[in-house]
Amino acid sequence: MTSVNRKGGYGRFVSTIISAVDLLIFNLAFYVTVISSPEIYNHGSLRVIWLLVDVAYVPVAYWSSQSRRARSIYMENVLVNSLVAVSVHALFFMAMLTFLGINDMSFGNYGEFYGITFVALPLWWILSRLIVKRFRKRGRNFLRVVIVGTNATARRLYAELSGDASYGYRVYGFFGNNTEDGLPARYLGEIGQLKDYILSHSIDEVFYALTDGDDDNLAYVTKTTDDCVTKLYYVPQIPHTVPRNFQMYKVGSMPVISTRSNPLHSMVNRALKRTFDVVLSCVFLLVSPVVFIPIAIAIKMSSPGPVFFIQRRTGYRGCTFPCIKFRTMRVNQDADTLQATERDPRKTRVGDFLRRTNLDELPQFVNVFLGQMSIVGPRPHMLKHTEDYTRLVDKYMVRHVVKPGITGWAQVNGYRGLTDELWKMERRVEYDVWYIENWSLPLDLKIVVLTAFKAFLPDKNAF
Repeated sequence: MTSVNRKGGYGRFVSTIISAVDLLIFNLAFYVTVISSPEIYNHGSLRVIWLLVDVAYVPVAYWSSQSRRARSIYMENVLVNSLVAVSVHALFFMAMLTFLGINDMSFGNYGEFYGITFVALPLWWILSRLIVKRFRKRGRNFLRVVIVGTNATARRLYAELSGDASYGYRVYGFFGNNTEDGLPARYLGEIGQLKDYILSHSIDEVFYALTDGDDDNLAYVTKTTDDCVTKLYYVPQIPHTVPRNFQMYKVGSMPVISTRSNPLHSMVNRALKRTFDVVLSCVFLLVSPVVFIPIAIAIKMSSPGPVFFIQRRTGYRGCTFPCIKFRTMRVNQDADTLQATERDPRKTRVGDFLRRTNLDELPQFVNVFLGQMSIVGPRPHMLKHTEDYTRLVDKYMVRHVVKPGITGWAQVNGYRGLTDELWKMERRVEYDVWYIENWSLPLDLKIVVLTAFKAFLPDKNAF
């Protein structure tokens, strides 16, 4: 039997250490809860309850281990992960207490216990991620990797693996039967030499990036990695026309690729977003007369005409809907075809103020309540813009796979207002598509907070 000397250690102890500190956080949080609650501290079943705190961590550890290596330090993702971890623990912990008939903890105890945990976990995860990244940048805690293939896909793979040292990959080079010039790393030899190299250099992972149809080579590499107890990853030949964030599904036993990631395809995510929209719109509409009445009076005094401006715009899946705004212009025939400019003579003084502060959009909370819009999403455009930009901007209609929003990711990043140049609309669409593919409830909250903050700051694009 061939022995393999492993010196790497990528994730072998790091994941265990991080999980151990996770468990320690749950125990410390429970300790603080116990110390501040004498009724639990003095109860005879304290040891049993404490044991259940640790037992309930088992499903949390299993869940977190599935995504430990790819954990992001983006705040919204950390908060979601922390919320899931706390919720999973609470579900199992309370279920076991109920099953054993232990009712010594009050709702206040639960709130204190999980409140401390929810604060401490994300702080530790961010800190641990930064520590691990620093170690990997210094050449420690890495995976030894080789790539089978020398084609364009193999080179792109090399760029991704070695582009950030914090990922923990050390790419030794390429294997291939056809030598090509200009490889970004060493050419290590023909595929038949792979086994000897794996054994002599303690390779941890092999990435197979040859084109489809090389069945003999794939069979050899698979057997070699099995014999050497080395992980093998097959890199599919994905053309440039397919976005990088595709998703893999199965139809029966046949794998298929979805070329567009959309978290809101999930019924649970749609329900979360709709609940967020309904709750926020109801709260606002209940207090809206305090804001609407003074604005309505100011509009009527500024120029003759209605208080509200209702325009057909493109919404979910390309369907049109009546978008409601406060009227900011004098009544004119070009309102449905011509965008407002900075010194547009059609605007009233009141209307100019409403536009710069986004107050003209507030009536769209009615659209949100009716289900025609969302609080956050791509901004709805007038029908003429949809007709024109569908022909000019790639992926323009992708932004309609979700409901339009009162505010959006493009708007808080500075792409709002006039789109007098094509590149401005292209950038807006780019941000909208990114939002769709990376949606999360914390991201919506972040955009709402940024929108409220920017309402008090001057915006050169707001007119």
